[in-house]
Amino acid sequence: MNNFKILLVDDSKNVLSALKRTFRPENYELFFALSATEALDILKKETIDLIISDENMPEVSGTDLLKLVRVQYPYMVRIMLTGLVDFETVKNAINKGEIYKYLNKPWDDFELLLTVKYALRQKALEEENRLLKSNLKNQESILRQLELKYPGISEKNMSKDGSIIIDG
Repeated sequence: MNNFKILLVDDSKNVLSALKRTFRPENYELFFALSATEALDILKKETIDLIISDENMPEVSGTDLLKLVRVQYPYMVRIMLTGLVDFETVKNAINKGEIYKYLNKPWDDFELLLTVKYALRQKALEEENRLLKSNLKNQESILRQLELKYPGISEKNMSKDGSIIIDG
């Protein structure tokens, strides 16, 4: 299984400690940041798969952090975990940060772990899909080049029973 990297961002050391305990049984590599600035420093050095951010932080809000992450790291999964229950905050996080999910504090460990598991599974599938599309584009390009060099090479003659007819 892929060893996914998760960045947890919250201005409370107690919350980060609780999140560390929650994720302890899982096979994730965890990174911790007490501010958006610390988070961005980590992102410059590490390839992070998923970020979980609090909303209410000094200097830069979670929404603004996730919006910036969306622009700079579009394939990173973004989750907001906050004690704020404000419709406007939720709407902004979804619209500006294009978050995968919005969870409330206090969180349910099972729900949080399941959300992260499904989010990372979706990310892996999307990455596989991008890779397959890229491979297909490359194969189509090779086939076009072969067709230019050897006209008709990509055509096949088949009999009624589905067998390929090879002209000798």
